[in-house]
Amino acid sequence: MTGGSMTKAELVEEVSRVSDLTKKHSEVIVDTVFRSIIEALHRGEKIELRGFGSFRLRKREPRKGRNPKTGDKVDVPPKKVPYFKPGKELKELINKEPAPAVAAPAGGNPVPPDAMAV
Repeated sequence: MTGGSMTKAELVEEVSRVSDLTKKHSEVIVDTVFRSIIEALHRGEKIELRGFGSFRLRKREPRKGRNPKTGDKVDVPPKKVPYFKPGKELKELINKEPAPAVAAPAGGNPVPPDAMAV
C-alpha cells in the first residue's frame, strides 16, 4: 500500500501473507473481527483493544436540518454513531520515524516486532 487507502480485500491479503493462511481463512478471520465489533457496538458495549484503541458509540441529539435541494427545514432524528479513539501506542507507532528498510529473511516478517504488539 502506498499513500492511498487499504481496502478490505487488501487487508485480507495482508493477513493471509503474514500468517501463512489461505485467503479464504484470512477472509473469515477479518469478517469475524469486523462482525464482532459491529455486534458489540449494537449491544451498546465499548470495545477496547489495548495498544490499538477503542470503539464506542456517541449519541447525536435530534436537530433541525435543511434539505439542500429545496431549502426546507427538516427534523433530523437522534442517532448513534460509531467513534474510534486511537490508543497511545498506536499514536506513537504512527508518529515514529520509519526505520531504514531492511530485507526480511525468507519467510520472515517484514513488520517491525514492536508494531505486532497490538
